[in-house]
Amino acid sequence: MSTPEFVLELRKKIGHDLLWLNGVTGCVLNEHGQLLLGRRSDTGEWAMVYGINEPGEQPADTVVREIKEETGIDAIVTDLVAVTSSNKVLTYANGDNTMYMDHSFLCALKPGGNAEPFVGDEESLSVGWFDLDDLPTPLAASTSERLELFHTYIENKKHGDAHALFQFDGQQY
Repeated sequence: MSTPEFVLELRKKIGHDLLWLNGVTGCVLNEHGQLLLGRRSDTGEWAMVYGINEPGEQPADTVVREIKEETGIDAIVTDLVAVTSSNKVLTYANGDNTMYMDHSFLCALKPGGNAEPFVGDEESLSVGWFDLDDLPTPLAASTSERLELFHTYIENKKHGDAHALFQFDGQQY
């Protein structure tokens, strides 16, 4: 993941200490119900598009920007699916410690926009559309976890319950 400039500036002040960041994940489905995934250059794993909010940037704008930058796809946000916080510290190769709050969004193709994925930046090795019952491996653990949230949300929505998923007092709602 390319580190945003504001994070680099903070790291000059706090070193490798724990930094709490807001992130986004986009579950982009095409008209055939296929999922957009990218093979990450940092891990080699396949993952949904995710990224870090810039200061003052709306989370929905962040996810659309990240999708465009990484895959060339023009997307729109249709639903806020979940707001979740990690409960584990991620330690990167350089020693930086981070935890994330993630806003997961369901996205669709923007009418009239680009629907053919291509590698848009150095964060991806490959990108493409995949059937949900035939996902490539290795699949990032975060993508597997979030796919469960998206599945739950979509099933709930089919039955008239379209509220975003969240946890409160140890329970998922």
